[in-house]
Amino acid sequence: MSDVSATIVVDVMGGDDAPDVVLEGVASALMADPDLRVMLVGPAEVVNSFDGVDRCVAVVATEVISMAEHPAGAVRAKKDSSIVVGARLVHEHQAGGFFSAGNTGACMAAATLVVGRLKGVQRPALASIIPGGGRPTVLLDVGANADVKPEMLLQFGHMGAAYARVMLGVESPTVGLLNIGEEPTKGSQLAQDAYRLLEGGLQGFIGNVEGRAVSSGVVDVIVTDGFTGNVTLKVLEGLSKMLLGEVKEALTSSMINKLAGAVVQPSLGALKERLDPEVYGGAPLLGVDGVCMIGHGSSGARGVASGIAATARAVRGDLPSIISAAVSGKVV
Repeated sequence: MSDVSATIVVDVMGGDDAPDVVLEGVASALMADPDLRVMLVGPAEVVNSFDGVDRCVAVVATEVISMAEHPAGAVRAKKDSSIVVGARLVHEHQAGGFFSAGNTGACMAAATLVVGRLKGVQRPALASIIPGGGRPTVLLDVGANADVKPEMLLQFGHMGAAYARVMLGVESPTVGLLNIGEEPTKGSQLAQDAYRLLEGGLQGFIGNVEGRAVSSGVVDVIVTDGFTGNVTLKVLEGLSKMLLGEVKEALTSSMINKLAGAVVQPSLGALKERLDPEVYGGAPLLGVDGVCMIGHGSSGARGVASGIAATARAVRGDLPSIISAAVSGKVV
């Protein structure tokens, strides 16, 4: 909650269970944050009934981009889709940020093509907050750029550090480069070249980190290419879900185990809460000239509310300006 007003555009049609869970999430976000204003974008029959509701404005979009459509093609063809209209409202400064749990590729394409990149940014990067043993870690890129150059990884480091400052409150973030070993000479030519750039151009860079560091909380930010980052993220999500399922099955397999489960239930509940991706609500596309937060397609109302809250926090923290300064070298 903040006493600084923030206006956020929400794609009502974004997500597997839209619009119902999206509207429920919007209601929760508004209730939790009295200084939040929401622009609901979607079909007239969905959004018009909310026009005039306290701190809500309805914006009609006549088209919807489905999850299965080709991202860039759909953005170019459907100029009046809820995703494109939402991005346009940010570009026109009618809102500070945009949240959607819709087609991830379309959201990234709209943010890049409509909102536009920040000056000096070669490629925007998709970031995700990974729950860690001692502290959360920002992992980027997690899917926007399968192929990168060393200079891009340096920019990812600057953008990730800025995000950690604004969203996690880390004053001096530490940054690691994801690699197959900690030595500077390990990994591909890309990794070795990027190491040299990060070592000489990024304050807080501690060197290479291996895959086990992603969820251990040993650094605040980990940078990698979008292919590796996306695979890493999906493996972590699948492993977390599998382990929690196995623990639940083990604790309900017999009466004795059920009694033992009752004893550890509070601790297991706290663990599940910490690992729940809906706590953070979405992944931001860093490097665009506005805040663009993309939620998981399976987001429930809680995930939507968390995503809207995270978008508002990034807007209030003036994240794009901080990233712009970092990339330009004004903030190291």
